[in-house]
Amino acid sequence: MSVIEELKNRRAIRDYLEKDVEEEKLNILLDAATWAPNDRMREPWTFYVIKGEAKKRYEKLATDYLQERFPTKPYLVESSLNVLKTTPVHMIITADIVPGDEAATRDNEYAVSCAIHSMWLAARELDLGFVWRTRGVGLVHDERIHTFIGSPENKKVIGNVFIGYPDPIKIENMKQPKRTSYQEKTVWL
Repeated sequence: MSVIEELKNRRAIRDYLEKDVEEEKLNILLDAATWAPNDRMREPWTFYVIKGEAKKRYEKLATDYLQERFPTKPYLVESSLNVLKTTPVHMIITADIVPGDEAATRDNEYAVSCAIHSMWLAARELDLGFVWRTRGVGLVHDERIHTFIGSPENKKVIGNVFIGYPDPIKIENMKQPKRTSYQEKTVWL
């Protein structure tokens, strides 16, 4: 399949089989991420892999967070936690903050975004599902996530990615997304 076809077929996968992801495949994803473009070759990413006991601790953190954030929406809390519990692997990915240099810090955030997207495309080749979470159960904007990963102050969380083997029944029933044509979003100068 061509790169363009892969881009068009990429989907956010939230439903996984109860099957561990092999460490070899995780290593391939991590390696793919490190080939992302990055300004001045700063390689500004750090990957925090959450499996096993760490995953249980993260579930507790997410439960507390979601119950605080959505106290009147128990169904939303429960459905979010179900996705979290059934996802075999999570990775929290950070970008380096460059003290006193906002432009370099933004460039690092862009580079990490590219690294995450590289992982997403590589996951397809490995028959893995992948979704990049930045809100809700991803806890990206909550300071507790920094404490959880032991991240120093010079890191910004860019995303929490969920990885696993997709549930084939859910994949089969997914709707094809619609996209606005680039022609409606392009200005030729």
